Amino acid sequence: MRRQELEPMNDRFVERMHDEKVAHDCSVLADFVQIWCDGHHADRTRRRAETDAARLDVYGRKTPTLCDECEAHLAYAEKRRAYCSKHPKPFCAHCDSHCYNSDERAWQQQMMRYSGPRSWRKGHAVDGVRHVMEARKWRKQMAKRATEERMSQ
Repeated sequence: MRRQELEPMNDRFVERMHDEKVAHDCSVLADFVQIWCDGHHADRTRRRAETDAARLDVYGRKTPTLCDECEAHLAYAEKRRAYCSKHPKPFCAHCDSHCYNSDERAWQQQMMRYSGPRSWRKGHAVDGVRHVMEARKWRKQMAKRATEERMSQ
């Protein structure tokens, strides 16, 4: 059986992958999965990913080289990102509606915790600063909301 069955792509998926923000998010995610796979699955057989986004050339020359397990996680995440209904999309950790199933969500959290601090070597220093700033803003908003709720009681 092939690593991923090649099915016709949904028109909505193709359309969303042409959005610069969605393509950027998927590219960053692919780099993070690559960092995880390099660090945890170096002993496994790996090859260039054949996900739907890779077939649409979202990654260009930076198509990740992954094991089967990591490719499956990336393919799942690409679909979740493409079909996210939030505009503008918050970071998943800050979202009020989680679209990942619990196993995938746990894997993504573990992968992000590992890959995030190492991502600056892959050119994601600006993305990292943006993430820290948005997380700080989100925490302030949540603290303000909690204070307002306590005051209204």
